[in-house]
Amino acid sequence: MDTVQKLVSGFSLDLGPLKEPLGFIRVLEWVFTIFAFATTGGYSGTTHFTVKCPNEESKEVNPVFGYPFRLSAYSYQIPLCSGGAVNETFLQGDFSSSAEFFVCVGVFGFLYCTATLILYLGYQNVYRQTSRGPIIDLVVTAAFAFLWLVSSSAWGKGLADVKWATSPEHLVKSCPEVCHTGDFPSMGRLNASVIFGFLNLILWAGNCWFIYKETPFHKDPNPPATMEEGGAPGP
Repeated sequence: MDTVQKLVSGFSLDLGPLKEPLGFIRVLEWVFTIFAFATTGGYSGTTHFTVKCPNEESKEVNPVFGYPFRLSAYSYQIPLCSGGAVNETFLQGDFSSSAEFFVCVGVFGFLYCTATLILYLGYQNVYRQTSRGPIIDLVVTAAFAFLWLVSSSAWGKGLADVKWATSPEHLVKSCPEVCHTGDFPSMGRLNASVIFGFLNLILWAGNCWFIYKETPFHKDPNPPATMEEGGAPGP
C-alpha cells in the first residue's frame, strides 16, 4: 500500500510532452501498433472454387481459414461426380509462427507505449531525474525497432505463402478436370498489417534519435562559453 500511495502522490499530469517529438511520436507508435496487431489477429477469410460435373449443376466449395493461419487444421469437402459422396481435403501449410510473432511484437509494443506514455505525462520529473530512465527507454525502443524489422519481414513472407496456399488457382490443381477457380479471398486487411508493421519500424527507429537526445550520451554542439574557456564576459 505504501508503494501505491507513493506512486499516486507522485503523479502529476502534464500534457506538455505531447507537444514534443518524444511524446508525440510515442502516441503515433501507440496507434499504429494497435493497427498492426488488430488487422492480423482475428482475421478470417474464405476462398472459392466450383465443381462442375457432367450433366450436373455447379457446386460451390468455400474453404474457410483464419488467424493464426495453421492452414492444415482447416478442412473442406469436394463433391465427387460419382455420386453423393464427398472428398474431405485439408488446406496445406502452417504459417502460424510468423503471424503469432508479429502479433506478439505488436501487443508488447502496445503495452510498452502505454507504460511510457504514463511515465512521460505523469512522472516526467522521475523520467528526467536520472540518466537511467532515458537510457533504458533508448535501449528498449531500439530493440522494438529491430523486432519490428524482423517480425514484419517474416510476416510479409508468411502472408505471401498464405496467399499461395489459399489461392483458388492452387486449390483446383487437386481436381483440374472438374474444378474451376472462383473468387480470391479478401487479403486487404492482411496487406495493411504488413504496411503498418514497416511503418512501426520507421517510427520506432526514428524515435531513437529523440530519446538519444535525452541521454547523457548526447552532447550540446554549442556549449556556452565560460571565463575559464576564454569566453568574453557579457556586457
